[in-house]
Amino acid sequence: MRDWFAGAIAKRYDAGLGEWGEPTVVGATVDFLAALAGGGGAALELGIGTGRIALPLAERGVRVHGIDLSPDMVAQLRAKPGGDEIPVAVGDFSTTRVPGTFSLVYVVFNTVMNVTTQEGQVACFRNAAAHLGPGGCFVVEVGVGGGRDRLRVFDLSETHAGIDEYDAASQRLVSHHFSLVDGRWERLSIPFRSAPPGELDLMAQLAGLRLRERWSGWSREPFTSESTKHVSVWEKPA
Repeated sequence: MRDWFAGAIAKRYDAGLGEWGEPTVVGATVDFLAALAGGGGAALELGIGTGRIALPLAERGVRVHGIDLSPDMVAQLRAKPGGDEIPVAVGDFSTTRVPGTFSLVYVVFNTVMNVTTQEGQVACFRNAAAHLGPGGCFVVEVGVGGGRDRLRVFDLSETHAGIDEYDAASQRLVSHHFSLVDGRWERLSIPFRSAPPGELDLMAQLAGLRLRERWSGWSREPFTSESTKHVSVWEKPA
């Protein structure tokens, strides 16, 4: 996997979070995950990044570990209060193993789509399952497909334009980011692989997990045919 978040991207990552960085969004996410981790439980975040979720989750008493491909993103985490107390392994989260077992493994903010092959996503589910103890849960937050629109504008402001390009035949999605940086426009195009919920359920089944619940958001809004994303919880049998 290529590190798309190196250098200047990591340095300005938090500034570009938008609504994903708002306290209400972070709080709802952490509430959901903390309840699954249980009091004093341990959680493993795949793609821990700069610690948007890991740090407040750790403040709840959850023992958080992480895996991330980008040393520069991890450096941003380390620079924050409490960031140097979270163990992080640098590597591909679909294959990298860390010691111990966890009551919760989670990957948020569409990060599972950074694994751009079906084989890699299957490996990610198997790796998550291998880290879970009996009764533990794997949680994924991810958007639902690309629909029929080949191009979709997902953000538009005076300093940033975001356009998703989707090919249904290959399930390939590319997010194009046009950002105004120091008076000039820069383009960053990041490839993803979009998988529908049913395909992810099959990946979970291959990994020995079973679907426990699925919502359209962290506040447990019902998942419907109109939902644009889902928060899914798969459980490892006890």
